[in-house]
Amino acid sequence: MVATAPDDETLPQYHIEAQTSLVERQLRSLKHGDAFAVLDSYGDIGVFPGPEGLYFQDTRFLSRLELTVEGQRPMLLGSVVQDDNGALSVDLTTPDIRLDAGDETSIPREIIALERTKFLFRGTCYDRIGLRNYDTKPRHLRVALTFDADFRDLFEVRGSDRPHRGKRGVAVTAGNEVTFTYDGLDRRRRTTRLRFGPKPVRLEAHRAEFEVRLSPGGRASIFVRAICDTVDHSRDGEAVVGNALPFTHAAYPSPRREDGHPKGEGMTFALAYRDARRDLRKATANITTIESSNDQFNEAACRATADLYMLLSRTPNGVYPYAGIPWYSTVFGRDGIITAMMTLWIDPEIAKGVLRHLAATQATAIDPAADAQPGKVLHETRNGEMAILGEVPFKLYYGTIDATPLFVMLAGQYYEQTGDLATIKAIWPNLLAALNWIDEYGDRDKDGFVEYARETEKGLANQGWKDSHDSIFHADGRMAQGPIALCEVQGYVYAAKKGAAKLAALLGDDVLSERLKGEAERLRQAFDAAFFLPELGTYAIALDGQKRPCAVRSSNAGHALFTGIAYPERAESVAAVLMSKDGFNGWGVRTIAVGEARYNPMSYHNGSIWPHDNALIALGLARYGLKAEAARVFEGQHGASLYQEGRRLPELFCGFIQRKQRGPTNYPVACSPQAWAAAAPFAFLAACLGLELRHDRNRIRFRDPILPAFLDDVLIRNLKLGDSHVDLLIHRHGSDVTVNVVRRTGDAQVVLLK
Repeated sequence: MVATAPDDETLPQYHIEAQTSLVERQLRSLKHGDAFAVLDSYGDIGVFPGPEGLYFQDTRFLSRLELTVEGQRPMLLGSVVQDDNGALSVDLTTPDIRLDAGDETSIPREIIALERTKFLFRGTCYDRIGLRNYDTKPRHLRVALTFDADFRDLFEVRGSDRPHRGKRGVAVTAGNEVTFTYDGLDRRRRTTRLRFGPKPVRLEAHRAEFEVRLSPGGRASIFVRAICDTVDHSRDGEAVVGNALPFTHAAYPSPRREDGHPKGEGMTFALAYRDARRDLRKATANITTIESSNDQFNEAACRATADLYMLLSRTPNGVYPYAGIPWYSTVFGRDGIITAMMTLWIDPEIAKGVLRHLAATQATAIDPAADAQPGKVLHETRNGEMAILGEVPFKLYYGTIDATPLFVMLAGQYYEQTGDLATIKAIWPNLLAALNWIDEYGDRDKDGFVEYARETEKGLANQGWKDSHDSIFHADGRMAQGPIALCEVQGYVYAAKKGAAKLAALLGDDVLSERLKGEAERLRQAFDAAFFLPELGTYAIALDGQKRPCAVRSSNAGHALFTGIAYPERAESVAAVLMSKDGFNGWGVRTIAVGEARYNPMSYHNGSIWPHDNALIALGLARYGLKAEAARVFEGQHGASLYQEGRRLPELFCGFIQRKQRGPTNYPVACSPQAWAAAAPFAFLAACLGLELRHDRNRIRFRDPILPAFLDDVLIRNLKLGDSHVDLLIHRHGSDVTVNVVRRTGDAQVVLLK
């Protein structure tokens, strides 16, 4: 067991190296399944250094794709990801083009329009480049695409060095196809096939050229498909495409005419685009939706919904929200659970998929290299070469202290809302194993608190949600030495045992139910005695290995409100610290308060602002009746969203104080979109409304609801409880709120409790 913190002066492991900022240039993100793309505003890749690329299973399958016309880059007119995240649409035009050495411009600018559409579907990136001639005479253009595939592991793109790599190759494999290959050290062959339509007039290993002739008003299109494949030679040539969801691209071939000849890349593009749109519509067909009197909030809610469903991926066990693009587009236990909690009232299928998938991947044996013990819930899984080879420990990695109690906590919440006993019965052995892990392995010294200390030097030094190397420290700035008991984790364990006690009683195990209730109450008492610091008016961020409190004002204390472990008499004091000028900067609650030894508003976890953190804090404030404070957090986060492109809340932003006529300061390598940031607006609204759905009582309750000042009306459509579906109109009258049932099917009660 390794119980030490890293040297404060060393470069932290698995940091994201940043020579350029993700906000330096406007980037565009697309995702489908295990593939995602980071593109520049033109729809190009790799024109400038950065994270751009087409990625598949944690590997960059396309590192360069640049469009030129007569050797020049087109001029950008507009670039936007469609509202549902289904495709990127780019409008371009040609610059002034001189085709010879003369003084006359051969092709004046703004005569030729280019419209580019890109989307992902089934491991393939589709690209249509449409051209239209607005001149009164015909035009002849040379259009070129330059491309490359470096097959770099995502951790390499993030900044990790590798002394050895596999072998790359490239060949023109048909008149309209170039194939890049990479034979990895992990015995996997990764291929990127670029297919073009129409057939280029010249095709080389890294360049395709097209001759485009346009009559006056004429149109033409160029189609490109980048097809990603992985073949695992350690499995006798089995095609492995996706996280445990193998399929081959032969299942979606180029369509053919009745005589057997291909119909063309245009038809392939059209069919894939149609099916991709159908998938999106199907995914959101039955969810709860929100519409308000505030158009800006409506835009934010629509963007959040689109982001959530873009980040969802299918697993054999249901849907799972991948954490974020570009660095975390994979299964993360903690992120998936918290996202599911915040969206439970919008779409409980997300929670169901998360519970079932984490149950299926739960650890069953001790494996120090993976920080695993029986019953522990997954932190992260990766499919790239470095993970498969063990160069990073994340193939199946369990180095998180909070995912296991959060897993049990989510199960309790899920059943309370849905009454889905079949799912609870199916995962009950996993819930029992998780509870056993909490007591047997989580509580290392049997003092009643759950602590962490990594089992391998390759693992994460800090294993809570604030997992930066320097995020847990004492008041004087010294790093805490482990094993470390985090404030919020004790709250998660408390809520997990309270929820599991109800499930145990439901399943007829009254002895276990009573035991869990007793353990939860004893933990609450011990937590208050050890963590609450009267001199600070709040909870310590953690206890170190010597059980000394880390007397630091942090947002972690807000999670004690979220989970209910805080005694009611502590709530106002904790809230006052969170909402003080040192804690709340106008946009949200900082992770660490101003004045603490390691406060840095530009850091990842020591003074920044995270939307999901603020959402859980708002839910906690509302739980203790502090609705005005919850509304203030909601208002701050909504205000921050107004300065973000597409009203999208990012993973985090910097903690500088709010300044007039300026938005929040961006964090340079924040993921956007990020699943739990996308889920946050729904949690803020539920917190302010005091929304509770109880299947056992067949009741939808609004407990002392309020609406922030920027919302006069909120219409909630298709809110589901059991077999009941209701549409509700919530209206603000000053500080008062009314709830009206607009439509109802079923017999669920709607109750307003003041």
